[in-house]
Amino acid sequence: MQNSKNLELLKEYNLKATPQRLEILSAIESLGHANIDEVYEVTKKRQSTISLATVYKNITALLEKNLLKEVALNNFKSKYEISKHSHSHLVCKECGSVVDVDLNDSICQSSKAMAKDKLFDFKELELNIYGVCSKCK
Repeated sequence: MQNSKNLELLKEYNLKATPQRLEILSAIESLGHANIDEVYEVTKKRQSTISLATVYKNITALLEKNLLKEVALNNFKSKYEISKHSHSHLVCKECGSVVDVDLNDSICQSSKAMAKDKLFDFKELELNIYGVCSKCK
């Protein structure tokens, strides 16, 4: 099931469905948010011949097509997620875990209004909220 979903995703974004890309997407999907090393570890278990360079190259290609989004984190390696609706991230300052949180309409609307007031062409909203997760408390 996961493979057919990822096949459709690659097709939707006009990308060739290679075994490496399918494994990378599967790894990111199962982890939710993952840095390159985490993606590599998971894919290496399933495809022992895959190299770290291949993971980098494919993540770059997936980012360029906007199939993946980079979640830039303060003091941690960037993590990657499969593109989805606008949302925010709760980021633990201790362990670097990332949890998605839906943005309500008022936050989106006020962000668009702020951009408009400054004559800024609003494209998308990314919001990271830093704190300490329940596991690290």
